[in-house]
Amino acid sequence: MTRLPSSIALIGVLACGLLVSGCKPDESPFKAENESLKKQVARQESLLSSLQDGNKVMQQQIDLLNQELRDAKKATESAKAEMATLSGQLNAQLAQAKRLSADAHKAAATQAAQQLRIEEKGSQIDTLPRPLAAVAKVVEDTLAKNGYSIKVSFKSDQKTVYVTDRKLSNPASLEASGSRNQYLLVLQALPANLTKLAVKAEFEKVTRDGRILSVSAEEIAEVERGLIREISKALEQPGKA
Repeated sequence: MTRLPSSIALIGVLACGLLVSGCKPDESPFKAENESLKKQVARQESLLSSLQDGNKVMQQQIDLLNQELRDAKKATESAKAEMATLSGQLNAQLAQAKRLSADAHKAAATQAAQQLRIEEKGSQIDTLPRPLAAVAKVVEDTLAKNGYSIKVSFKSDQKTVYVTDRKLSNPASLEASGSRNQYLLVLQALPANLTKLAVKAEFEKVTRDGRILSVSAEEIAEVERGLIREISKALEQPGKA
């Protein structure tokens, strides 16, 4: 067997090595690109996860706001219902208060009349050619003009009653100086637009030191007639229907 020289054999080995290395593909560019793609996918997944978490938080906030709106709507409706109930109760109480006030007003007028112990037969009476409403208006004006405030009053379609406060003064048109007086006036509607007027005075004379002097029935009657004359003169003025 013939043996090759060692130099030739070495050359052959090197040639085969070069041939083998030249046939193996270069994978480095693909590997780098794959790594880059993996990193991009990881970033996208992280971003997507963050967006999903953000959406969850936002949805929770939206749900919370919707619940608050529903609670506020219920509270508003409840407040409206409560307000309607309270308003109804208030209206009922006001109506009852008006009725009680009217009843108390009538009772006060009756009580005041009883306290004055007024009887129609003891008063001065006149029939005036005017309807009840017109006479009542003039009576109020005349009392105010002469310094008398109305303590209590009662009015209906057929009758009007006035009780004045007790007054200590000296209006020359009605009483003498140093007198103290209180009036009860009863107006009664009559047919043909007439009005019966009854006037009762609780008239007293008072001295400077506060002593009360006795007065005669005629003096009291004259005070009552004086008020009737004032009312009649006022009714005769133009425009007093």
